[in-house]
Amino acid sequence: MVNLSPALAHDIVARTMRIIPFNVNVMDARGVILASGDAARVGQLHDGALLALARKATVEVDAASAPRLHGARPGVNLPLMVAGQLCGAVGLSGAPDEVRQFGELVRLTAEMILEQAGLAGELQRDTRYREAFVLNLIRDDPEGRPEREAWARRLGLDLGRTWLMFVLELDAGSGGEEATLAGIQRLQLQWLAQRPDLLCATVSPTEMALLDAFDADPRALETQARRRHQALAALVRDACALPFTLTMGLPLPGLEGAAVSYQSARAAARIGRRRQAQGAPAIKRGDAGLQLSYYDLALPVLLSHLDAGWQADQLRQPMARLARERSSAALRRTLDVWFENDGAAAQTAAALHIHRNTLDYRLRRIEALTGLALTRMENRLLLYVSALLSPPN
Repeated sequence: MVNLSPALAHDIVARTMRIIPFNVNVMDARGVILASGDAARVGQLHDGALLALARKATVEVDAASAPRLHGARPGVNLPLMVAGQLCGAVGLSGAPDEVRQFGELVRLTAEMILEQAGLAGELQRDTRYREAFVLNLIRDDPEGRPEREAWARRLGLDLGRTWLMFVLELDAGSGGEEATLAGIQRLQLQWLAQRPDLLCATVSPTEMALLDAFDADPRALETQARRRHQALAALVRDACALPFTLTMGLPLPGLEGAAVSYQSARAAARIGRRRQAQGAPAIKRGDAGLQLSYYDLALPVLLSHLDAGWQADQLRQPMARLARERSSAALRRTLDVWFENDGAAAQTAAALHIHRNTLDYRLRRIEALTGLALTRMENRLLLYVSALLSPPN
């Protein structure tokens, strides 16, 4: 049932009195005047409205009958019906013969305003419900699985589809968090209209989690996911003027798959931003935003959970030995660029703007300091993992 609030009643009075030359009253379902062009009448009980509500029909009050009805003056009173529910009444003050022709117009206008308010309220509740579901999903509480499954069914989600999580981060810049939060809210409203299948939730004033679902072809899963990534990035660029980072996680089926997809997107976002700050050539910001993907950072993401414990300490040892060298910054930069170029000497030397002999010297120095011969694949892998777990200072 639509709640006829004083604010809505005032809105009805203001709109209708702009187009008709008579006073308008709006009463609630108890016959109490909520809003009126005559402010002194607000709060009074209107017997004419009570009759209209009881009969569910128009009641006219003339000059002769008005004194016998509490709070009534000559005019017409019409019940307001929204979705089959009686929610109040609207009245026009004046001689019935003069105001009768405007009664139906005012009633239709009032009911339209109430219907729009009801739809807006339902939309807002649905948006909050969808957002709560996404937030509950990414927290991945095992005890909450039955509740999440019930939520998914209510939202019409097919648990058998492939679920893909994105993390959208907006750059506050000079506008601060108020600007990013306003940008996120605009995106939510736009997507609700353009992509109602896309569920989203505000994680922080600068971050949003987005849940997409699709019927995946296992043979082309990555291709399908990348296309959806590109399409979503285009929507963000069109709707948001702020610089952004949109990171795609690993697409997986089911509730647990969505939670893992979100975790992989967060890890990829963290690693990708760090690499961009370090000047990694493979990670560049586009015209408006930076697109990152689990697929482009799979190994670092998969290894990111190895950042604690004695195993992590041992894996960091090669880079720790390298860090004790006086020229460690240049050697570390050389190693990072060498890895970025898949160990290709010519491309690495060109990217570093050094002679090939200088590169060979630095690589031999790295071998001596770490104790790892780079001709062996196992040693290369160990050194690569060590570098991943040991961000440069």
